[in-house]
Amino acid sequence: MSKVDCYSCAQSSAENLPIRENVCCDGGWRVAHSFNSSLPGWLVIVPLRHISSPDEMTDEEAEALGRLIRDASVALKRTTNCEKTYVMMFAEAEGFSHVHFHLVPRMSDLPDERQGPRIFAYLKETPLSFAAQDEIAQNVRNAWPARE
Repeated sequence: MSKVDCYSCAQSSAENLPIRENVCCDGGWRVAHSFNSSLPGWLVIVPLRHISSPDEMTDEEAEALGRLIRDASVALKRTTNCEKTYVMMFAEAEGFSHVHFHLVPRMSDLPDERQGPRIFAYLKETPLSFAAQDEIAQNVRNAWPARE
Protein backbone atom coordinates (compact mmCIF):
# COMPACT_ATOMS: atom_id res chain seq x y z
CA MET A 1 0.00 0.00 0.00
CA SER A 2 1.39 3.38 -0.88
CA LYS A 3 1.33 6.25 1.55
CA VAL A 4 -1.35 8.01 -0.54
CA ASP A 5 -3.62 4.95 -0.41
CA CYS A 6 -3.73 4.99 3.37
CA TYR A 7 -6.41 7.43 4.59
CA SER A 8 -4.87 8.17 7.96
CA CYS A 9 -1.39 8.46 6.52
CA ALA A 10 -2.53 10.79 3.73
CA GLN A 11 -4.07 13.04 6.38
CA SER A 12 -0.77 13.88 8.05
CA SER A 13 -1.43 17.63 7.85
CA ALA A 14 -3.99 17.86 10.65
CA GLU A 15 -4.24 21.62 11.02
CA ASN A 16 -6.77 22.00 8.18
CA LEU A 17 -9.02 19.15 9.28
CA PRO A 18 -12.42 19.65 10.95
CA ILE A 19 -12.33 19.05 14.70
CA ARG A 20 -14.05 15.66 14.31
CA GLU A 21 -10.92 14.52 12.45
CA ASN A 22 -8.43 16.26 14.74
CA VAL A 23 -9.44 16.16 18.40
CA CYS A 24 -5.76 15.95 19.34
CA CYS A 25 -2.52 15.39 17.44
CA ASP A 26 0.59 14.36 19.35
CA GLY A 27 3.67 12.17 19.08
CA GLY A 28 2.95 10.90 15.59
CA TRP A 29 -0.74 10.17 16.25
CA ARG A 30 -4.05 11.88 15.59
CA VAL A 31 -7.25 11.35 17.59
CA ALA A 32 -10.50 11.62 15.62
CA HIS A 33 -14.16 10.88 16.19
CA SER A 34 -15.13 7.79 14.22
CA PHE A 35 -16.77 8.81 10.95
CA ASN A 36 -18.93 5.68 10.75
CA SER A 37 -20.22 5.16 14.29
CA SER A 38 -23.65 5.83 15.71
CA LEU A 39 -22.20 5.89 19.25
CA PRO A 40 -21.25 9.37 20.48
CA GLY A 41 -17.63 9.53 21.59
CA TRP A 42 -16.29 6.58 19.58
CA LEU A 43 -12.73 7.75 18.99
CA VAL A 44 -10.04 6.42 16.68
CA ILE A 45 -6.33 6.97 17.23
CA VAL A 46 -4.50 6.87 13.89
CA PRO A 47 -0.80 7.18 13.10
CA LEU A 48 0.50 10.02 10.95
CA ARG A 49 2.51 7.52 8.93
CA HIS A 50 1.66 4.10 7.58
CA ILE A 51 2.12 1.39 10.22
CA SER A 52 0.65 -2.05 9.54
CA SER A 53 1.47 -3.69 12.90
CA PRO A 54 2.28 -2.41 16.42
CA ASP A 55 5.83 -3.81 16.20
CA GLU A 56 6.52 -1.15 13.54
CA MET A 57 6.03 1.71 16.02
CA THR A 58 9.03 3.70 17.14
CA ASP A 59 9.70 4.00 20.87
CA GLU A 60 8.43 7.58 20.71
CA GLU A 61 5.20 6.55 18.95
CA ALA A 62 4.60 3.80 21.51
CA GLU A 63 5.10 6.19 24.42
CA ALA A 64 2.85 8.83 22.85
CA LEU A 65 0.17 6.22 22.15
CA GLY A 66 0.05 5.23 25.82
CA ARG A 67 -0.42 8.86 26.87
CA LEU A 68 -3.10 9.41 24.22
CA ILE A 69 -5.07 6.34 25.29
CA ARG A 70 -5.00 7.52 28.89
CA ASP A 71 -5.76 11.17 28.12
CA ALA A 72 -8.54 10.33 25.66
CA SER A 73 -10.07 7.95 28.22
CA VAL A 74 -10.04 10.71 30.85
CA ALA A 75 -11.63 13.16 28.39
CA LEU A 76 -14.30 10.61 27.38
CA LYS A 77 -15.20 9.94 31.01
CA ARG A 78 -15.52 13.69 31.61
CA THR A 79 -17.56 14.17 28.43
CA THR A 80 -19.81 11.12 28.29
CA ASN A 81 -19.83 9.94 31.92
CA CYS A 82 -18.88 6.51 30.63
CA GLU A 83 -18.04 3.76 33.10
CA LYS A 84 -14.77 2.91 31.32
CA THR A 85 -13.35 2.76 27.81
CA TYR A 86 -12.73 -0.14 25.46
CA VAL A 87 -9.51 -0.14 23.41
CA MET A 88 -9.35 -2.33 20.29
CA MET A 89 -7.00 -2.76 17.32
CA PHE A 90 -7.32 -5.23 14.46
CA ALA A 91 -6.02 -3.48 11.29
CA GLU A 92 -7.72 -5.94 8.95
CA ALA A 93 -10.90 -4.33 7.64
CA GLU A 94 -11.01 -3.71 3.89
CA GLY A 95 -9.40 -0.32 3.27
CA PHE A 96 -8.10 -0.05 6.85
CA SER A 97 -5.14 -2.44 6.92
CA HIS A 98 -3.08 -0.01 8.95
CA VAL A 99 -2.78 0.31 12.70
CA HIS A 100 -5.57 2.35 14.24
CA PHE A 101 -6.93 2.04 17.75
CA HIS A 102 -10.62 2.27 18.59
CA LEU A 103 -11.24 3.96 21.94
CA VAL A 104 -14.89 3.51 22.80
CA PRO A 105 -16.89 4.81 25.76
CA ARG A 106 -18.47 1.90 27.65
CA MET A 107 -21.62 3.37 29.17
CA SER A 108 -23.05 1.92 32.39
CA ASP A 109 -26.36 1.19 30.64
CA LEU A 110 -24.81 -0.54 27.61
CA PRO A 111 -27.17 -3.36 26.57
CA ASP A 112 -25.84 -6.91 27.00
CA GLU A 113 -26.04 -7.46 23.24
CA ARG A 114 -23.57 -4.57 22.69
CA GLN A 115 -20.96 -5.45 25.33
CA GLY A 116 -17.43 -6.54 24.53
CA PRO A 117 -16.69 -7.10 20.83
CA ARG A 118 -20.40 -6.77 20.05
CA ILE A 119 -19.89 -3.00 20.51
CA PHE A 120 -18.94 -3.00 16.81
CA ALA A 121 -22.68 -3.15 16.02
CA TYR A 122 -22.55 0.66 16.38
CA LEU A 123 -20.49 0.70 13.16
CA LYS A 124 -23.30 -0.98 11.24
CA GLU A 125 -25.91 1.69 11.94
CA THR A 126 -26.49 5.14 10.50
CA PRO A 127 -23.50 7.18 11.68
CA LEU A 128 -23.78 10.39 13.64
CA SER A 129 -23.96 13.54 11.53
CA PHE A 130 -20.78 15.54 11.00
CA ALA A 131 -22.31 18.30 13.14
CA ALA A 132 -22.84 15.86 16.03
CA GLN A 133 -19.32 14.45 15.59
CA ASP A 134 -17.88 17.99 15.63
CA GLU A 135 -19.79 18.87 18.79
CA ILE A 136 -18.66 15.75 20.62
CA ALA A 137 -15.09 16.20 19.39
CA GLN A 138 -15.05 19.78 20.70
CA ASN A 139 -16.38 18.60 24.08
CA VAL A 140 -13.71 15.89 24.25
CA ARG A 141 -11.00 18.42 23.35
CA ASN A 142 -12.28 20.81 26.02
CA ALA A 143 -12.18 17.97 28.58
CA TRP A 144 -8.65 16.86 27.61
CA PRO A 145 -6.41 16.68 30.71
CA ALA A 146 -3.69 19.30 30.99
CA ARG A 147 -0.07 18.14 30.85
CA GLU A 148 2.09 18.98 33.80
